[in-house]
Amino acid sequence: MYTRTLLSQSPEETHRLGIEVGKSLDAGDLVALTGELGSGKTCLIQGIAVGLDILNPKQVTSPTFTLINEYQGRVPIYHFDLYRINKLEELFDLGFEEYFYGNGVTLVEWAEKILDWLPPQRLSVYIKILSERQREIQLSTSQAKFERLFQSL
Repeated sequence: MYTRTLLSQSPEETHRLGIEVGKSLDAGDLVALTGELGSGKTCLIQGIAVGLDILNPKQVTSPTFTLINEYQGRVPIYHFDLYRINKLEELFDLGFEEYFYGNGVTLVEWAEKILDWLPPQRLSVYIKILSERQREIQLSTSQAKFERLFQSL
């Protein structure tokens, strides 16, 4: 298991971390994000999208009411936000497994709601609020492909 804990002093630092994470992602990867409301999950995802060469970074917003947004970068990006999910059946109706095991990068906010359904091969990110601007960000994975990313951070 690879684990790295970082301290972010600002949303800009969180965004820059996301860019580095995004550069390391490939088709088929899944990033599971957890953390309380307002911790910076969407900010990190916006950086990840930039690292994945998204065509229009300003379009990356939290898909709170639609459950999923799709973006085009060097690979398709599938951005799930499970904050308002009421029944897990809603994910089945979307065909979530096709996204999780598909040809793009899947980003899941509020991943703790479906941990048992997530692929074991994933990058998990937990963001903890320390103060108004300061965040503790823990990345963990069992995938050796992220070793170089972890060493560079």
